[in-house]
Amino acid sequence: MAGAAVPSFLATLEALRQQVSEAERQGDRAEAARLKEQLDAEARRVTATVTPWQRCLIARHAERPYTLDYVRGLMTDWVELHGDRGFADDPAIVTGLASFDGDSVVVVGHQKGRDTRDRLYRNFGQPRPEGYRKALRVMRLAEKFRLPVISFVDTPGAYPGIDAEERGQAEAIARNLREMAALETPIVVVVTGEGGSGGALAIGVGDRVFMLEHAVYSVISPEGCAAILWKDQSETQRAAEALRLTANDLLGFGVIDEILPEPLGGAHMDPPLAVRTVGTALRTALAELRRIRPADLPRRRYAKFRKMGAFLER
Repeated sequence: MAGAAVPSFLATLEALRQQVSEAERQGDRAEAARLKEQLDAEARRVTATVTPWQRCLIARHAERPYTLDYVRGLMTDWVELHGDRGFADDPAIVTGLASFDGDSVVVVGHQKGRDTRDRLYRNFGQPRPEGYRKALRVMRLAEKFRLPVISFVDTPGAYPGIDAEERGQAEAIARNLREMAALETPIVVVVTGEGGSGGALAIGVGDRVFMLEHAVYSVISPEGCAAILWKDQSETQRAAEALRLTANDLLGFGVIDEILPEPLGGAHMDPPLAVRTVGTALRTALAELRRIRPADLPRRRYAKFRKMGAFLER
């Protein structure tokens, strides 16, 4: 698991997965098939009883596909674009041009690292203001050239450091929300892992918003919620349940449009299959959105987000 600790409830699953890989490496088809049956049974057992907190741990699994994995698996002619033209380039957000099914698209997404060195370089997928400004710069290019935007969301949240606040973190996020709402080009968003707070929402305003089955999307992490509400990290599981951060919760609230199924046990169990599933959803969404006049997209997008939430009048 790329050096990361395996959550206890996934330990048996991880052990079986390694045994299957070893049997396949040795060419023992019968043993590999037998172990694969055990693996599938264990994956069904785990996913049938998974709690909201455990979904958070699955969403954070170090072997889930990240933005660049989706780019490599689904697209060609990738050209990465760097820098916000104001301060610096932020590796926690990747942006670029690509060809998807023969059509040009713009890709924006959070990027976590695989190993310690890469995680430090990517700041663990936590963008600074220049990351969001880079994303907005590239999305404006998409609008100018009438290219659809595909956004992959997977971040613990925006970087909370003093330097980020000094450079206008809140303003950068707020500006992205405003500008994305008004872009006259299709935007498809996929929450692939962690959808952490404003750091996720800053590239999460779209005409279609998908969420992988074991992804999470919340205003704050369970750890942060537990620390604020109960001043006790042991309440993390309670916080995860209270936050209603699972895909099923968010579909019921109308925050997302569709849940994308994951391979048994999670996207990390079969990353190529997870990538193909996302690709199928993107094709369908883009085909639908291309039939809408670009000038009509902001109005429809506004109406979509305006319907979210509920309130009581007294």
